[in-house]
Amino acid sequence: MPAPLPPPSLRELVSVFARIGCLGFGGPAGQIALMHREIVDDRNWIDEPTFLSGLNFCHLLPGPEAQQLAAWIGWRLHGWRGGLITGLLFILPGAGVMLALSALYALAADLSWLQALFLGVKAAVLALVLQAVLRIAGRTLKTPVLQGLAAAAFLAIFLLDLPFPAVVLAAGTAGGLLARFRPDWLALAPAPPPPDPMPGAFERSLLSLGAWGLAWAAPLVMVTLVLGPDHVLWKIGVFFSQLAVVTFGGAYAVLAYMAQAAVESQGWLSAREMTDGLGLAETTPGPLILVTQFVGFLAAFRAPEPFSPLAAGVLGAALTTWVTFTPSFLWIFTFAPWIERLQASRLLRGSLAALTAAVAGVVASISLWFAMHVLFGRMTTLDLGLFRLDTPVAGSLDLRAAGISAMALILVFGLRWGVLRVLAACAAAGLLVSGATLP
Repeated sequence: MPAPLPPPSLRELVSVFARIGCLGFGGPAGQIALMHREIVDDRNWIDEPTFLSGLNFCHLLPGPEAQQLAAWIGWRLHGWRGGLITGLLFILPGAGVMLALSALYALAADLSWLQALFLGVKAAVLALVLQAVLRIAGRTLKTPVLQGLAAAAFLAIFLLDLPFPAVVLAAGTAGGLLARFRPDWLALAPAPPPPDPMPGAFERSLLSLGAWGLAWAAPLVMVTLVLGPDHVLWKIGVFFSQLAVVTFGGAYAVLAYMAQAAVESQGWLSAREMTDGLGLAETTPGPLILVTQFVGFLAAFRAPEPFSPLAAGVLGAALTTWVTFTPSFLWIFTFAPWIERLQASRLLRGSLAALTAAVAGVVASISLWFAMHVLFGRMTTLDLGLFRLDTPVAGSLDLRAAGISAMALILVFGLRWGVLRVLAACAAAGLLVSGATLP
């Protein structure tokens, strides 16, 4: 394997990551593959073992692993300036598109052609979420114990309606205990002895923690002082700040938390709108976690005082994006100097293995939740004593959505089409079966 080339100039780094940010469709798997091709295969700026080490490090962190990997690559090549540049370029193109689509959705969601497009897009999303479930399960559920943790997480979310943070905490604790006493139950490989920390690592980490912590809190303090703690912008900021801390496993795990809290507890949007938001996020470049921006936009758009609805929506989207991604920079810049020591920790690796298994169950629960709300027009609640179960009304099955979903499954699993082709085909099918035409 050839030695890595000297680090690129900042201008070269900007050029490459501007391209990655604009072409990063297809979710984290496709985005990580794109970065691998651009950074490792084509330019040899980072060698294969180092790239995989950085990827494994990002899997240890809450939040979007692909965006964090982009920031880590920049940090590795050009320190904090490089990390800030690459992390932002990975986000900004998709965030701009998502903001425009959110505004269009809020202002024109009652148009028949738009509803027809979303019928097809949501049906496609069902197949894409199922694909994500199978990928996560195939990658992580290597032992009966891990399979049992996934099943327990599924039941905890879907049947018992337990809070997502509680599920995450329980899984991480169980993984840490198993790593100490029965690491074979988690299929943990032996780790090398932890190396000595980098010179000055403690001081740099402490400075990063303070600076990014203040940046994270600054807009929340401003909202509190200007609008008060009862305003929807304060609630948005606090909610998505909590989400940034507890959501291991990427965007689909985030969806489980949002479906539970933003839809059911906060009432910011409906289940149908939540599925629409994921469809929008699937059509944009950048991390799928940008679906949070859609939720923040609608929440503020519908409670705008003292702003206009559109201005409030833009503020809600901006605040959501800030408190979602600022923690990612905090984690990267604070813990990157300790990457080798963190990866050598058996306790941490055990917690991560259990968390990832639980995420597989959580994503399975959200896929079932999406399927019911996309395929059926009405839901009913069964009271079973210890828990209440939401079930679809059989007579409300939408045959159009069922047919397009079947087509999407064939395209994804049979023909192995990419995300954009599947979305385009299903959106066209939605227009066709609805008899609608584009304006």
